[in-house]
Amino acid sequence: MTESSIKKLASTLLDAITDKDPVVQEQVCSALCSLGEVRPVETLRTCEEYLRQHDKLAHPYRAAVLRAMERVLSSRASELDKDTASTIILLASSEMTKTKVQDLVWDWQQAASGVLVAVGRQFISKVMEELLRKLHPGTLPHCAVLHTLASLSVANAFGVVPFLPSVLSSLLPVLGMAKQDTVRVAFCSALQRFSEGALEYLANLDRAPDPTVRKDAFATDIFSAYDVLFHQWLQSREAKLRLAVVEALGPMSHLLPSESLEEQLPKLLPGILALYKKHSETFYLSKSLGQILEAAVSVGSRTLETQLDALLAALHSQICVPVESSSPLVMSNQKEVLRCFTVLASSLPDRLLAFLLPRLDTSNERTRVGTLQVVRHVINSAAAQMEDKKPFILSSMRLPLLDTNSKVKRAVVQVISAMAHHGYLEQPGGEVMIEYIVQQCALPPEQEPEKPGPSSKDPKADSVRAVSVRTLYLVSTTVDRMSHVLWPYLLQFLTPVRFTGALTPLCRSLVHLAQKRQEAGADTFLIQYDTHASLPSPYAVTARLLVVSSSPYLGDGRGVAALRLLSVLHPNIHPLLGQHWETTVPLLLGYLDEHTEETLPQEEWEEKLLMFLRDTLAIVSDNAWICQLSLELCRQLPCYDETPQEKNFLYKCIGTTLGAASSKEVVRKHLQELLETARYQEEAEREGLACCFGICAISHLEDTLAQLEDFVRSEVFRKSIGILNIFKDRSENEVEKVKSALILCYGHVAARAPQELVLAKVESDILRNICQHFNTKDPALKLCLVQSVCMVSRAICSSTQAGSFHFTRKAELVAQMMEFIRAEPPDSLRTPIRKKAMLTCTYLVSVEPALDEQARADVIRGCLHSVMALLPEPEEEDGGCQKSLYLETLHALEGLLTSLLQRNMTPQGLQIMIEHLSPWIKSPRGHERARALGLSALLLRHFLEQLRVSALVPFHNLGLLVGLFSPRCADLWPATRQEAVDCVYSLLYLQLGYEGFSRDYRDDVAERLLSLKDGLVHPDPTILFHTCHSIGQIIAKRLPPDQLISLLLTMFEALGDPEKNCSRAATVMINCLLQERGGVLQEKVPEIVSVLRSKLQEAQGEHVLPAAQHSMYLLATQHCAAVVSSLLGSPLPLDSHTSMLWRALAVEPRLAAQVLGLLLEKMSRDVPFKESRAFLLGRTPDRVATLLPLSATCALFEVLSTPAAGPAVLELYPQLFVALLLRVSCTVGVQLPRNLQAQERRGASPALAARNLEPCSSAVDTLRAVLLRSGSEDVAQRMDLEGGWELLRTSAGHEEGATRLARAMAEHAGPRLPLVLKALACTHSSAYENQRVTTTAFLAELLNSNVANDLMLLDSLLESLVARQKDTCTSVRRLVLRGLANLASGCPDKVRAHGPQLLTAMIGGLDDGDSPHSPVALEAMLGLARLVHLVEAWDLRSGLLHVAIRIRPFFDSEKMEFRTASIRLFGHLNQVCHGDCEDVFLDQVVGGLAPLLLHLQDPQAAVASACRFALRMCGPNLACEDLSAAFQKHLQEGRALHFGEFLNTTCKHLMHHFPDLLGRLLTTCLFYFKSSWEDVRAAAPLFTGEQHPLPRPQAAQQPCLMPPLHRVPGAARGAQAAAAGGPGSAHFGAPDPAEGPGPRGADQGC
Repeated sequence: MTESSIKKLASTLLDAITDKDPVVQEQVCSALCSLGEVRPVETLRTCEEYLRQHDKLAHPYRAAVLRAMERVLSSRASELDKDTASTIILLASSEMTKTKVQDLVWDWQQAASGVLVAVGRQFISKVMEELLRKLHPGTLPHCAVLHTLASLSVANAFGVVPFLPSVLSSLLPVLGMAKQDTVRVAFCSALQRFSEGALEYLANLDRAPDPTVRKDAFATDIFSAYDVLFHQWLQSREAKLRLAVVEALGPMSHLLPSESLEEQLPKLLPGILALYKKHSETFYLSKSLGQILEAAVSVGSRTLETQLDALLAALHSQICVPVESSSPLVMSNQKEVLRCFTVLASSLPDRLLAFLLPRLDTSNERTRVGTLQVVRHVINSAAAQMEDKKPFILSSMRLPLLDTNSKVKRAVVQVISAMAHHGYLEQPGGEVMIEYIVQQCALPPEQEPEKPGPSSKDPKADSVRAVSVRTLYLVSTTVDRMSHVLWPYLLQFLTPVRFTGALTPLCRSLVHLAQKRQEAGADTFLIQYDTHASLPSPYAVTARLLVVSSSPYLGDGRGVAALRLLSVLHPNIHPLLGQHWETTVPLLLGYLDEHTEETLPQEEWEEKLLMFLRDTLAIVSDNAWICQLSLELCRQLPCYDETPQEKNFLYKCIGTTLGAASSKEVVRKHLQELLETARYQEEAEREGLACCFGICAISHLEDTLAQLEDFVRSEVFRKSIGILNIFKDRSENEVEKVKSALILCYGHVAARAPQELVLAKVESDILRNICQHFNTKDPALKLCLVQSVCMVSRAICSSTQAGSFHFTRKAELVAQMMEFIRAEPPDSLRTPIRKKAMLTCTYLVSVEPALDEQARADVIRGCLHSVMALLPEPEEEDGGCQKSLYLETLHALEGLLTSLLQRNMTPQGLQIMIEHLSPWIKSPRGHERARALGLSALLLRHFLEQLRVSALVPFHNLGLLVGLFSPRCADLWPATRQEAVDCVYSLLYLQLGYEGFSRDYRDDVAERLLSLKDGLVHPDPTILFHTCHSIGQIIAKRLPPDQLISLLLTMFEALGDPEKNCSRAATVMINCLLQERGGVLQEKVPEIVSVLRSKLQEAQGEHVLPAAQHSMYLLATQHCAAVVSSLLGSPLPLDSHTSMLWRALAVEPRLAAQVLGLLLEKMSRDVPFKESRAFLLGRTPDRVATLLPLSATCALFEVLSTPAAGPAVLELYPQLFVALLLRVSCTVGVQLPRNLQAQERRGASPALAARNLEPCSSAVDTLRAVLLRSGSEDVAQRMDLEGGWELLRTSAGHEEGATRLARAMAEHAGPRLPLVLKALACTHSSAYENQRVTTTAFLAELLNSNVANDLMLLDSLLESLVARQKDTCTSVRRLVLRGLANLASGCPDKVRAHGPQLLTAMIGGLDDGDSPHSPVALEAMLGLARLVHLVEAWDLRSGLLHVAIRIRPFFDSEKMEFRTASIRLFGHLNQVCHGDCEDVFLDQVVGGLAPLLLHLQDPQAAVASACRFALRMCGPNLACEDLSAAFQKHLQEGRALHFGEFLNTTCKHLMHHFPDLLGRLLTTCLFYFKSSWEDVRAAAPLFTGEQHPLPRPQAAQQPCLMPPLHRVPGAARGAQAAAAGGPGSAHFGAPDPAEGPGPRGADQGC
């Protein structure tokens, strides 16, 4: 990089230094420094130019640039050329002195000063030249100049000191002019640094540029300055100035002339000491005082002796100030004070000790601690002066050794450490000091300070014990002269109990000392016990070190230290042990290195130590030595009363040693003593004693059993019990403890004795003494009993002869163990009794004879209940033991169940075990489920591991087991979920095993289960159930077809699981299985549907119903017909769950269409009703609905209630509509079966669907649902508004309902009618009359709308109706005529084209049947009335006369409808009869005139209104305008009629215009004299009277008066003949006598 680019880059950085962000400023400075490291000259020049050019730059930024320059110069100043250095010096000098003293900006000036100092290291002459130019005679120099001179004096003493005379000569004259404290402080600092620089120069003259310089060169000037500082400035009130003066006086005192210093000391020392009271921070005072004392001692001052007492008192008070580690100055002050004591000790040691040692006797903590610190320091720093004072100092330590204060103890230990280094402990009384150290090493950890100082690096550095341990080790290892003092003296501290805490440091020190001795030679290492009587024997050392090794991590790892010491001491223990211990001990130490205190298996470690002991005894093989060791082990028993674990191990060591002894007398003697002296109240001691007997029995079984038997019978045992009986309650407890110990002894003897010997002794000697205590209530004794029986059982099982051993007490012991288990509290675990009892049962199960099935079940049930019902294991810190006990108990249960399963390794055996666990697997308590699943997983793994399949057999209960476990994959407890997956995993491999796969075969599908376990850890329900679905897929792929139904049925049971997550998982897996494997379940569909329905009624979860619906959907997609048939078998009325299942079948259009088609088929297949026997006997008809069509109808309604069924409904709309319409028609008036009627009366339960079960109503509701679901809401609403649905339900209104339905369809659903009509085409031949009636009514009404013509349905409708004309049902024939007549309103323009067909049908209807009140005839009259105006006249003409004659009898019918219809039709016939028809019809008009006039008084208004209409229509045909006008005038609708007046007017016109008809009219009127209607009877005489006044013509005397022949056409003559009783009368038939007079009667009367 070129110079210009460097400059440009540096300039850019300098421009950015003014950024307001401090971080940016710091980064700029760092960048400048980095640049300066590479190109220092260019960078520095650029900085110099920048500061020079930017004169107005604020001082903080200038200071930043200067600091960057200083950092560059500090490492690259040597690379500067002189010009650059001069430029930088001038810049820094200018920057440093720009401000006045009062305006001092220290940060800025200090940065400039730093630049000068950095340059001064290389260019001192130029810098000093520049600085001297700033010193003007008679003028106070700038403070920054003084500061720079001072800093240079330290930084480059060799360069500055030669200039000091010149500098001092310029500064000293102006000292008196310095009035401001800041200037004075600057002068003091400068003088201090000048003096320090001069002293450094003088101390290194060999390297100085001018070695001729002497102290005298500065003495005069320094003394002048001293005079001003001490006598003037030291008296200032400003503390800062005083401290600056004192700080300067220290180094200045070394440069003062000797005589001047001697003169000044009497004033100088008191002056300094006096300042101790004025300043809290005394470090600078003590530092200066030490320098002054050193100067005084160096000149041999005698003044010190006179000032010594004051000096010692002041310094001692300073050293006694408590040291606070948070204050570094206080600690530094202590060091400086001790330095003063060192100076005084070197010159006045006697005076110093005379002052210090008496103060050790004081009880004041601070005084004693401070004095001990001084003594330790003096011992270390003035060793030569203290050499002859050692006894004196040792004797003065007696009282401090007794002090219990921890601070004093720590100080004493430190003093002893110093003494050890300087030979004090070799003096008489030194052993006391060593023992004191060992005592402090043995301090328990509880007495150590809990909170060390914040500055302490080691948390234990300040504790007495830590200091003592460190001291003992250092003294042992680093102080060679202490070796002969400590060895073998330290051995005597190994065995006393009070030194147990110090074993680790003692062993470490002894190991080091022993190794040093071994290096020196065997003679010096071997211990001469005869000359060291106080030392413990080799047996005692061996016993002690071996026992404490059993707790290897206590006391900072004393096990390792003890074993190492034991290994090193082997020549002093026994000469034969060296080689073995050298190989064995390292193995033991390596084992400890592999573990920690938490991970060390204690039993395994103790067994290793016991093996080490056994090997040792075998190598020694000296009975005397072994007996001596056993004696020493027994002697040490009381030493471990406070450490039960170690005492327990000591008992094991005793047993091991006795087992190796060959003397039976010694063995029995020691066993007897142990039984007599044991502390039976201590549990650990009872256990240890039993272990001792058990280990001893390995070699001495007979003697051990005999000694136990002797003790039981001995007076000692009986005496102890007898004595204890005095204390009653306490005595029982004591006795139980002794019994417990003895029972344990028997158990351990059985457990450890040789297997080939123990079986012979089990029942005769061991169990005989154990079983007699089973009736106890003492928990401790119970535990011992169970434990002993457990050990006995284990011994039997482990024996090689166990297979042939018949254990007669087995059943008794199992029952007793179960009794103990049942006696334990079911919800808490307080003792290990149940654990031990289950372990016992585990061993007993495998012993012959085998337990019977009931006993096995009792064992399993009882043990499961004793563990499963326990509350969850504790999680608290203090529950560690409880949790451990729980885990051990659970493991015991696992072992028992595994052992029981092993006895029956068949699928049936496995099923039995799982059945026992099943209630716990389904428990509502999470911890019980987790335990049960864990046990199940364990049993399945064991079964799988032990599986041996010799032939391919089915695993028949696979489905049941998978169905039990798989829903647990979604349990709320994560552990349960994991175990459930393991169970399923094992089951799938069991199936593979039974299929013939090898044990090491790995199935890819089954292995996927393990990868899915991670998904079960996640609490997110989405992930959880997705994982369950994947598990279901795996199960579906590997489950045999014959197991599928059992799996599904088991999972259906899980729907009601109280654990909602498991219930949801069951639904997920059920649906997965149905989706994957549902195709093979066709034969099982009814069972599945039945179970699913029943489970829905039991399940409470809201998630079950949607899942069940989906299950039904999946099943139906594969077996639709079977599902529909099965669901149709559901009882009626449908409950809400069944209804929802039906609705589930409509969620998919294709399936919904299939279901609807099947339901239609089911609904149509069976007869809709059955007629009861009562009906067959001729009584009241009683029709009862059949169940299948009724169920299908209800099911249709549920399916149609689902919105998703819409597309399917549209597809099957015609079939649905027609089938349901027919269903409605044939269920009108049909009753429910009696059982359903009873349910209806009782009222449906809340779970049942709220629907009317009445057959017709259900069909109507379903039909309405079809309309709603198909988009025909308008049709349904129209029916709702018109009450059509209610009419359809009733027999009376059914026809009208069908009519209204057709009308609504025609109006709102016309486009759908063609397909509907096509489906209806075949119904005319239906066997059910009601169906024909309904469909005919529906078709008939369609002709009433123009939709028939618009959709080109007219011909088909007419054809369909005409085909029904000959129906046997009157209602059908009547409705056919109504439909044909509806053509007049629906398609009037089409009537003319079909006129002949219509008239023929109508006229045929008039002749329908023999009944005078045939509804068909009535419908024909009504239809003709509507059609006559629309047909061709020619078509009408041919039948007109016949119609008129046929309707004449109905004028006087008792039925109002018939009278009304016939009279109105007569009127319509008159209305259309014009032209050629008029003559033909005139006679009929004349014949009907009298009845019409009289029926104007008919009691029925409708009849009277019809008569008015008919007379108005007849008027024009009578060819009498007056009469016609009268009719038109008086007979208008809505006008009141005065009958008399009208009759008078009519008769006048008749008599005037038709005189020939009067006789005929009169005859007809006479007939009505007998009419049943009162008003008509009254009108008849009135009508007769109106005719009577007229003169009767001649022609009237004839019997029958006929109109003129020219008025009566030929056709009429035939009519007349008929009226007169001729051949034409056949058209009228015989009138009903009750109907009143008819025309025939009137004519006859005539």
